[in-house]
Amino acid sequence: MRYFLLLVFHVTLLFGKLEISGHVDIDSQLYLTKSDSKNGSNFTASQTFEFEYEKDDYSVYATLYTQEDYSDLLKENEKTQRTFMRIDELYLEYSFEDDSIIIGKNIKFWGSLEFENIVDVFNPSDLRADILSTDKLGIWNLSYSHFTQNGEFSMIIKLYEQDQKMANQPYAYYFLPSQLTYDKNLQTSNGVYRPSIYLMYSASLDSEYPLDFAFIFENGYDSQRYISSSVSQPTTLYQNAYLVNKFITFNTLVIGTTLIKLELLYADVIKDKKVSDYSHIGFGVEHTIENVFEDIYLPWSKANLGLIAEYYKYNTYESEKMDDLKLYESMQNDLFIGVRYTFNNADDSSIVGGIVIDMEYGEEIYFIEYESRFGDSFKMELDYNYINPSSKELTTYASLGKHQRVGLSIAYYF
Repeated sequence: MRYFLLLVFHVTLLFGKLEISGHVDIDSQLYLTKSDSKNGSNFTASQTFEFEYEKDDYSVYATLYTQEDYSDLLKENEKTQRTFMRIDELYLEYSFEDDSIIIGKNIKFWGSLEFENIVDVFNPSDLRADILSTDKLGIWNLSYSHFTQNGEFSMIIKLYEQDQKMANQPYAYYFLPSQLTYDKNLQTSNGVYRPSIYLMYSASLDSEYPLDFAFIFENGYDSQRYISSSVSQPTTLYQNAYLVNKFITFNTLVIGTTLIKLELLYADVIKDKKVSDYSHIGFGVEHTIENVFEDIYLPWSKANLGLIAEYYKYNTYESEKMDDLKLYESMQNDLFIGVRYTFNNADDSSIVGGIVIDMEYGEEIYFIEYESRFGDSFKMELDYNYINPSSKELTTYASLGKHQRVGLSIAYYF
């Protein structure tokens, strides 16, 4: 085996460049306030391995993610089924002149807002993660991109509609009714292999007020899904995917030390009896005060203070069909006020905190997160979250009940 690995190493040096990196994470959460039926704490270990191979105009990328949850070693009624392995990315990229072609499984990031990117709709989330974080599933697709002097035109074909597994009911962020069973098999109007097609143009204008913008048109399955139940016993819940024509844009405009952000989408639902056409808009402003303590001689005297305000509005247009509550849409009429304190020190330390106020259902989310590096290899995150759910309507957060947690994450990068 040793001689075989040496042979592979020498062949790699001769024919291409191989890089391997990744990180190991230890995450823990203590739930100070929770539903009586949920576990009181959570402890997970995860490993992410990233592989990149380059030769001439070709590149191969792969990301492997594994996770182990301590609760899965406990009694049956405490298991959360959050121990798993998945391939997040595995794709081939060919670049030539001003163009590139990608085929395989990958993750894309769209959006500009701080609290939630409502236009980040290409990859579904892993429902085994907590609803206060982002954990995206890779999607099989084929894409072609053409690059101009200041922009990019892309055509993307999503080849498969991904289902979403969910943790077991003892997990703190399982939000469906506990007496019902969830089946991950996705119900679709035209089969999971019906392709979704995206046309995207993005560009940057380098002027007195720099502007970044992107416009996307999609014909295919919507990222928003709805829950239906079986008529047989025991009652089982399913996710349903339906077809849309969707128009998306996200933009940022810089005026001095102020950043203006806009995300907007409109979905024209194609022949679905339960879901209405809908729109979702998010508008934000972030103003940065630089060198906020520049007149005092302290280690953090070069710190920056960011003041953030964002508003989100979701609308449906057919009253007899599902509304935001039945679609589990949490940012339907919400205001986010937050601050970001960046120390600008050698450890890249920062603090972000704020409050989200639901202006329709009267619920609030409070959070604060501290992040810092230690040397070149270690990173620490510490967070506190408090959710005061609506007492008027059964929102997504109300299904969890009043919730309070502290969390600590330590990661080693290699």
